[in-house]
Amino acid sequence: MTLKNTYSKEIFDQECRQCKRLDDFLCEVKQKYPDYHARPVAPFGDSNAKLLIVGLAPGMHGANATGRPFTKDYAGLLLYEALYEFGYSNQIKSESLADGLELKLCRITNAVKCLPPQNKPAGTEINQCNKFLAAELKTLPEHAVILALGTVAHRAVLKACNLKLSSAAFAHNAQHALPGGLTLVDSYHTSRYNVQTNRLTKQMFSDVFHGIGRLLNEQ
Repeated sequence: MTLKNTYSKEIFDQECRQCKRLDDFLCEVKQKYPDYHARPVAPFGDSNAKLLIVGLAPGMHGANATGRPFTKDYAGLLLYEALYEFGYSNQIKSESLADGLELKLCRITNAVKCLPPQNKPAGTEINQCNKFLAAELKTLPEHAVILALGTVAHRAVLKACNLKLSSAAFAHNAQHALPGGLTLVDSYHTSRYNVQTNRLTKQMFSDVFHGIGRLLNEQ
């Protein structure tokens, strides 16, 4: 089952405009690209997810354009390929809201729901948006896994769990126990830079998903 924006306002608010810099920027983007979504981007996936993937923020010509996380975005190529190969998705690519893509037992969200200038949200914006992530984490079942793509997502998850950032250091393919029986798994972000420089290879990302599979199968 894939959710279609059926979220409480505690988890996602399509009309949120609490970060003035982001709201002003989205208004500018909408003027330049009238067909773009250019508003907060909702989480996407299964309402009964056992795996929650947390990214950084929507990409300019990807999620910000389409309205779905990591969709029509280079950063989504490796991610959706892995989701398909490991049985979380019914197709290998994510291209538009109308492409028929569905996720199983998996959901994708972002630490910051709005496109930030230069893909760099301010600390205050990350903190402001963290309440949505905290509310979403509370919907996860016991023993669920959270996959953080990059350091910002990793820290956002810790903050959403009311943990100190020093309680768990980010490291690729590291696993951290969280309150409530949850497990946080880290991965380098699937960004164009990381993939093209081989900081994150397909094999490295597959290893992350193999580890996640073992965690979920242990339950």
